[in-house]
Amino acid sequence: MNETTSTTTDSAGSGRTVASGRGVEWWSESWALFVKAAGMWIVLGILLFIIYAVLNFIPIIGGLAAALLFPVFMASFMLAARKVESGGTLEAGDLFSALHGDKVTPLLIVGALMLAFAVAIAVVASLLGLGAIAGVAAGGADRSVGAALAALGAGMFALLAMLAIGVVASMALWFAPGLVIFRGTAPFDAMRISFATSLRNIGPFLLYGLLGIVAAIVASIPIGLGWIVLAPLSMISLYVSYRDVFGA
Repeated sequence: MNETTSTTTDSAGSGRTVASGRGVEWWSESWALFVKAAGMWIVLGILLFIIYAVLNFIPIIGGLAAALLFPVFMASFMLAARKVESGGTLEAGDLFSALHGDKVTPLLIVGALMLAFAVAIAVVASLLGLGAIAGVAAGGADRSVGAALAALGAGMFALLAMLAIGVVASMALWFAPGLVIFRGTAPFDAMRISFATSLRNIGPFLLYGLLGIVAAIVASIPIGLGWIVLAPLSMISLYVSYRDVFGA
């Protein structure tokens, strides 16, 4: 049984708070699911890479489609992980399992909300970046130390602002596809619950994230070949963490 500090959900439907050590087990339990169908998990990861590579070649529309579809593929991987956990046989078509049924539109709305976060990050970067440029220009031809410091300060503030928005977006997205596909939660409510639950589980997420950074470094060493395993493994961990916090 999973060790938790709380075993009940609140009235708003948020998940339970789990022990910080669960951040390690999210990876180990994901690995256990991965090895049950390693070859097909890799196939799913490669197919997803190819889909996004093709979309990136399509100007504007491809980028929009990639953003909107990402929660759909997240949900598909979660459904596939549950299938493998239940003893089912993983198939290539499982990559598109979330496209069937009535949950597609809510998942696309989640994608649209995440796209809004991305736009907000771009706007912040643009506005504060212009401020940094203006700070340098204000120094005149001599590029005074004061102007340089002002530009540096504006650049650092822009970086911190983008990082803050990115963290909030990640917390709002993490559990949202699972809440939509498994519980039928409305998109905005799913993101609100995901953020609140992620915030309460900051301990396991920090440990999970640190291990993820180490894994990413190791996966990148052999000319990035390790990502063939790490990419699907990371998607499986979406399901494992969701199951741990919200129940099967």
